[in-house]
Amino acid sequence: MSQHVVFIVGEAEYQSQVTMPPVAAELADRFGLRTTICTSSPIEDGHALYEFEGLEALEDADALVVYTRFRVLSDPQMGLLQAYLDSGGPVVGLRTSTHSFRFPEGSPWHSWNNGFGIRLFGTPWRTHHGGQSSTDVRVLPEAAGHPILEGVAERFHVRSWLYHVLPLPDTCEPLLWGIPVNAAPAQPMIEKPTENPVAWTNTHNGGRVFYTSLGHPEDFQAEPFRRLLVNGILWALGRNGA
Repeated sequence: MSQHVVFIVGEAEYQSQVTMPPVAAELADRFGLRTTICTSSPIEDGHALYEFEGLEALEDADALVVYTRFRVLSDPQMGLLQAYLDSGGPVVGLRTSTHSFRFPEGSPWHSWNNGFGIRLFGTPWRTHHGGQSSTDVRVLPEAAGHPILEGVAERFHVRSWLYHVLPLPDTCEPLLWGIPVNAAPAQPMIEKPTENPVAWTNTHNGGRVFYTSLGHPEDFQAEPFRRLLVNGILWALGRNGA
């Protein structure tokens, strides 16, 4: 049976419910993967509880792709996620997945608000360089031979404004570097525009992890970004790049 990739999609900022299905379709059409998209209901922020329809698909998933933001899930749904992560299954995260959850004080899952990003991707949500800016991206020379970067242009530009993610733990291997373009003079916690990694690998419970802070809807119009994301998912599965 072909490998199974499960997407959990739910955030109110970047239209991931629109951008992720074509990625899933490409994985199915070009690489013969089974894909399941579990979309958050509702999408909008500010609700007491959300649900990812069909999340039971995680029980036979070979990889999990996360593009969520500020979700609060039921105990059974969180139990499914916990079981998958405990198993060491591969994880791929995009942009707001560092701050996937917003559980209230007193919730048994409250530690996931920062802990999910820290454990999986090496960083919680910190801050960014402002929505009026964009990002120039370059391949780090020491990472040029990595399978995730196969066919990815050495330099390209994306609409995503740069996330401030440093410092990263030593377990993370940066692949791409971001340079802010037209960044505001100052953002909270940032004294001046600062370069930061925008894609890297990590491990969790023995499973491969790939994260990119990119993922604005306009980024998907950039071929290098689309290739990066597909390559990252294939790498997490232990397969060759696109």
